[in-house]
Amino acid sequence: MSVYTRVEREQLETFLANYDLGALVEQQGISDGIENTNYFVTTTKGRYVLTLFESLSAEELPFFLDLMAFLADNNVPSASPLADNNGCYLRVLNDRPAALVERLTGAWVPAPSVAQCAALGAVLGRSNRVGQSFKGRRANTRGPHWWRVVSEQLMEKLSETDAKMLQDELAYQSSHRLDELPRGVIHADLFRDNALFQGDELTGVIDFYYACTDVLLYDLAVTVNDWCSNEDGTLDEARTLAMLQAYNTERPLTDQEHVCWPVMLRAGALRFWLSRLQDKLFPRPGEMTHIKNPDEYARVLRDRIACSEKNSLPWV
Repeated sequence: MSVYTRVEREQLETFLANYDLGALVEQQGISDGIENTNYFVTTTKGRYVLTLFESLSAEELPFFLDLMAFLADNNVPSASPLADNNGCYLRVLNDRPAALVERLTGAWVPAPSVAQCAALGAVLGRSNRVGQSFKGRRANTRGPHWWRVVSEQLMEKLSETDAKMLQDELAYQSSHRLDELPRGVIHADLFRDNALFQGDELTGVIDFYYACTDVLLYDLAVTVNDWCSNEDGTLDEARTLAMLQAYNTERPLTDQEHVCWPVMLRAGALRFWLSRLQDKLFPRPGEMTHIKNPDEYARVLRDRIACSEKNSLPWV
């Protein structure tokens, strides 16, 4: 969530005239996140988040908006999209596809507790379980094909040590394809800044714009890598166990998923190391942008590689 496309007040007032949301009170650009332009919008009837989609097309977006509405209808705390006066979730603003979603209460937690990790694990498990009945389908655009394409772009800019780790990990992942694992719709980007809390209560999950149809265990691995990692890249045992046990109560993991857990941890670390490297080395221009440090995920990936055997031990 960043600001790449500026929206003037008069433009936003014209846009809001298509909704029954009252008069515009204020707007504020949001700097957190990476991909889209986002504003907090307050009207006389409520508080919302406006997103202008910088990469996704109008043809792609119904998958995400329908998914958000589906999850909200199935008791997964998440931001539901708002329909305009014609019943449509999607409109155009400044030549960009645009949508409004409800603004949830709470704030993201930079240093999650054991209890917060458990709360998130339970919601993720429920989301993965109920999401298997969602009818929409979308390929993972940040999957193995994307890894290879981006790696070619980045390789000459990496140190010899990082280049070797990248080459070795691509080879490892290529030899450990796990497409037979349970699949369904996944969030694929459930980082700390994409979940809101009031105390230990999870008030909602946001930013579903990387959601796709893929291996469910991968979704859990991506989330654990962010929520349960220490600054040195190692996994915190208490937070990890709390999240995994809570997830397992909502969607029991199979024996094969237990065996494949180390591979998924490494896959999740690789994906976000690559995306952060790409954002740092090939940044997009924007009025207000937020680029995350790729070194954090280099440390995570090194740890997951070194601890593959340890990470495969039973944990639920």
